Amino acid sequence: MRHRRHPLALAVVLLAGLLVAGLAYSVLAPTSAQAGEAFGEDQIALGEELFLANCSSCHGIDGGGGEITEEGNQAGPSLYGVGAASVDFQVGTGRMPAQASGPQIEKREPQFSQEETRALAAYVATAFGPGPAIPDEEYLDPENGEVADGAELFRVNCAMCHNFAGSGGALTQGKYAPSLKGSQPVHIYEAMITGPQSMPVFNDETLTPQQKNDIITYLAFVEESTPPGGLTLGSIGPVGEGLVVWVVGITALIGCAVWLGAKSS
Repeated sequence: MRHRRHPLALAVVLLAGLLVAGLAYSVLAPTSAQAGEAFGEDQIALGEELFLANCSSCHGIDGGGGEITEEGNQAGPSLYGVGAASVDFQVGTGRMPAQASGPQIEKREPQFSQEETRALAAYVATAFGPGPAIPDEEYLDPENGEVADGAELFRVNCAMCHNFAGSGGALTQGKYAPSLKGSQPVHIYEAMITGPQSMPVFNDETLTPQQKNDIITYLAFVEESTPPGGLTLGSIGPVGEGLVVWVVGITALIGCAVWLGAKSS
């Protein structure tokens, strides 16, 4: 008589595999300290106080996200595993706390000091699981990168949304890629590793830390250099140039036509 497999055997094997994988992850997964971040107890305590007073109303006291409205929108997304870099970017650029919901949250004047921002980042990374860490200063200095390499990387990975000169551009459904002019190097790096809003994530396997530094170097070069060709018209490419052609060129042609008509009569 052939041995017959029990109908629940497959389910038992799958359950055992999931348990083993979970145990392995809990042992091997990096903590915040292993990710290169060292937070002090006073810093974490300050971050918790700020979070409960300013962020928990939308993101939940446990960081799991706000309530779902009747329209299907969530007051604030979950903060599990977002890491210190995401908090430092969102709060450091003034996007958080958000004043109103919409297709995209705009950059504005930060509401917290750098010390408070880093304290919030420390608390979120410690309380809600590790994630992308705030980058090292080594990769934020424009002097440490290569302009030519950064220009090539930017054209391949970023220019289709942010424009070749980092001036920004329109996306779909009311969203847009913001201008990178005046952005701090740390926020440019953090945006690449966290992928805020419509931006994709460029982890270290996609772009190495040195390549990210090269992009920062290129953007600093573009912002500081003087264009040799005259007026840049906002560095938005053929859109600005076409506007000048229509407003100035067509107006001039109409003026010439009117003048010639008046002379002939």
